[in-house]
Amino acid sequence: MDILPAIDLKDAKAVRLSKGLMESAKIYSDEPWRVAKRFEEIGSRWVHIVDLNGAFKGEPANLEQIKKIRKNCDLKMELGGGIRDEKTIRLYLELGVDRVILGSVALKDPSFVKEMAKKYPIVVGIDAYEGKVAVEGWAEVSSMKAVDLALEFSKAGVEAIICTDISKDGMLSGVNIDFTENIAKSCGIDTIASGGVKDMDDIIKCKKSGDIAGVIVGKAFYEGTINLEKAFKVI
Repeated sequence: MDILPAIDLKDAKAVRLSKGLMESAKIYSDEPWRVAKRFEEIGSRWVHIVDLNGAFKGEPANLEQIKKIRKNCDLKMELGGGIRDEKTIRLYLELGVDRVILGSVALKDPSFVKEMAKKYPIVVGIDAYEGKVAVEGWAEVSSMKAVDLALEFSKAGVEAIICTDISKDGMLSGVNIDFTENIAKSCGIDTIASGGVKDMDDIIKCKKSGDIAGVIVGKAFYEGTINLEKAFKVI
C-alpha cells in the first residue's frame, strides 16, 4: 500500500480545505515545492496534487507551482483539478506529471475517460457525499452512486480510483474504510482512500484491509497529528 501525501494548490499556495469548501482554505505554505521536497526527504514515493482553482475554472490555474514542484523533487506526481480535455492531459504529462486524475468529467463523459485511459496514465477521482458523486470542485452533488460510477471503469484500463468521502475531507475524523473497500471490491481496480485521515491508526486500518491500494494524507500531516516519516517506515 502506498501513502500519498497531498498538496492542494490555491492561489499559488499550499492549503487545506474542510469538506471541500474554498472559503475554508487554510494556508500552510507560500512555497508548495518546499512541501513536496519535504515529503521526498522523509521517504515518500508519491505526491498527490490538486489544482483547486483549476477544479472550479475547468482549466489549469497553478502551472508555475506545478513546474516548480516537478523541478525540485523526484517524486512520482499525480495531479487533478479541472482536467477536462486531452490537450490539458498532454500538457501535464509533458511537464513531467506521472499520471492525471479525471474527476468531474468521469461522471459527465465516461466515454472520454475510457478513450484517454487507452492512451495515457489515467486515474479516476470519485468524490462522494453520502455515497453520491460530487462534481465541479464538489459544488454539485449528483444522483449517481459512487460505486456505480466506479463499476463504469472496471475494464477501462485506468491505473487507479481515488475515492474521497468529502464529508470527512479535512476534518481529521477518520478515513471511511467501508466506503473505500466497497468501491475496491466492486470494481476490481486499485483503490486509494482519501478524506479524513487523522493518525497512524487510520494508516494501519487501511493496510490491514487488504483491499485498499493507497491512502492520501493531507491535513493530518500539516496539523501534526501523524508522523509521516514513521508511517512510511511502518508501511
